[in-house]
Amino acid sequence: MQDTLLYEYLLGLKSPWSVSRVNLDVKEQRVDVWAEHPDNAAWACPQCSKTLPLYDHAEERTWRHLDSCQFQTHLHARIPRVECPEHGVVQVGVPWAGPRSRFTLLFERLAIDVLSQCDVTGATRILRISWDEAWGLMQRAVKRGQERKQAKVVRRIGVDEKAAAKGHRYLTLVCDLDDGTVEHIAEDRKQDSLAGYYAGLSEKQLNGIEAVAMDMWQPYIQATLAKVPGAAGKIVFDRFHVMGYIGKAVDTVRRQEHQELMASGDEMLKGSKHLWLYSWENVPEWKCDLEMKPVAVIFNDKELVRLLIHFNLPAEF
Repeated sequence: MQDTLLYEYLLGLKSPWSVSRVNLDVKEQRVDVWAEHPDNAAWACPQCSKTLPLYDHAEERTWRHLDSCQFQTHLHARIPRVECPEHGVVQVGVPWAGPRSRFTLLFERLAIDVLSQCDVTGATRILRISWDEAWGLMQRAVKRGQERKQAKVVRRIGVDEKAAAKGHRYLTLVCDLDDGTVEHIAEDRKQDSLAGYYAGLSEKQLNGIEAVAMDMWQPYIQATLAKVPGAAGKIVFDRFHVMGYIGKAVDTVRRQEHQELMASGDEMLKGSKHLWLYSWENVPEWKCDLEMKPVAVIFNDKELVRLLIHFNLPAEF
């Protein structure tokens, strides 16, 4: 089998495209493949699909393809352009790569498989690509997935921020808590970061939201109150942050009472900071009988809130 025919099969090229030349560079461990087409081939306008004759070509481009054994493989072609009566002179699509991508679709598929199994740094070493190229591949994969995604009503939404880099750079994440899928990612953790998600929902989708779980971050609260019908009764603060605030309140009362007791020479609360952060069932038995009224009251309040969080109303309530 000729090398040109072999690479036509490997690349999955169909008429009017064919492989015209293959060059092997053993020293550089590289294979270069050139794809061409006959001059009389007709092409579809990428905007309206109208069949049109060749107008001219764009400059030659190169795409990284799957390696041929240990040799990096690169595909070269000049992309045809057509003159559409409605859309003007436009560049047609090619069957082996997406628009503006520097990689073939087969390489992108392999890259996403690798990136799903290891971190970005490891993937760049295996695939022999740069960090920026790896992130570009991931972003295009996410975009393709979003375009294929069917609109649905997300009944229970989870909203959270994630630190994306050093220097207090954050991303806002919106998840479907029932399906475990990521529905939206936005830069920063501002009100607009979440409002942008709500703005893309239909009236039916907004009305279908039953609960929005989040921490007590005001921009998220304000965005939800402004966009979701009946949001005041649908916002659910997550347990971790609620108990975190209550734990701080307990410690504030402990410090105040400790200062008052120390002023009168009473060291009862000395060294007890972590005691008051226990859950009641985890308090060491020998410490259960300590009587320190103000801090004990706030401790009991903390435990009542913890019980309330775990309380389930009956279905008929």
